[in-house]
Amino acid sequence: MSSEKISVVFPGQGSQYAGMLKDYFYTEPSFTKTFVLASEIIGIDLLQLVKRGTEKKIAATEITQPLMLVSDVALWNLISDKIDKPMCLAGHSLGEYAALVASGVISFEDSLNLVKIRSKLMQEAVPQGKGGIAAVIGLNERSITSICKIISVDPKFSVNPANLNTSTQIVISGTKLGVDAALKVCRESGAKRTIILPMSIPSHCPLMTDASIKFQASLRKINFHTPKIPILHNVDYSSEIDTNKIKDKLVQQFYNPVRWEDTVNAISTLGVKKIYECGPGKVLSGLIKRISKAFITIDLDNYNNYKEIIND
Repeated sequence: MSSEKISVVFPGQGSQYAGMLKDYFYTEPSFTKTFVLASEIIGIDLLQLVKRGTEKKIAATEITQPLMLVSDVALWNLISDKIDKPMCLAGHSLGEYAALVASGVISFEDSLNLVKIRSKLMQEAVPQGKGGIAAVIGLNERSITSICKIISVDPKFSVNPANLNTSTQIVISGTKLGVDAALKVCRESGAKRTIILPMSIPSHCPLMTDASIKFQASLRKINFHTPKIPILHNVDYSSEIDTNKIKDKLVQQFYNPVRWEDTVNAISTLGVKKIYECGPGKVLSGLIKRISKAFITIDLDNYNNYKEIIND
């Protein structure tokens, strides 16, 4: 195995799909065991959900979040001893919890219990049908932030940037009224496309502030360890070794945007040339390619890519 500077990134909610990662279940017994163990820990049959769950069923936040976490971690368990030690790890939103497990900050069991609580609090924060989340393509952060600020003068129309994925692909979230109004103005302002996302919560916006306070109480009960591999956190794309500050960043993640483009640029400054996307789908690989052409990206959604790793 050649020595090279690599990074591993973990996708979050939105990358799931029905029947995902099926080749791994057929050929990697340890992969399946991770799902069986997780199902026992949280009392949800994740194995059946990932194999037979419908798109609608697995899109529910309280299902998606643990399902994505287990998928990410199961893949990490397969590759962690087959690749060079990463220069850093990063996770997109929920994916940050997989990065915490991979870096040894929290145990797999604790991560599952935290994510189960996190998803429940987020789902309860805004009544069903009252929140919205959507992607805007073709406008920059400054323009979208300005639009959201003007619309949010009325609290009923609260809306904010939630995921700063690339310079021209930004997700907004807030009340349904606010998101709908913002999308209208974005289109009038030259947005190439707007897309309502199939998610049941308006994450990473001020509507999640109360949920973050409740989550903080759960975090206090969990023992965190110093990271073995640096993690670039969503809220400020920097790494941290103080475990209390890591907990603070997880709380802040509830109501602050995911700064993904900045995270990818920070990975670049470390001299990383190859990035593995460790989870279902290839959403992050696509975003990374739009941000920088300097990286080789390898998505592990493709089982053939995994086979190349183990045969290297």
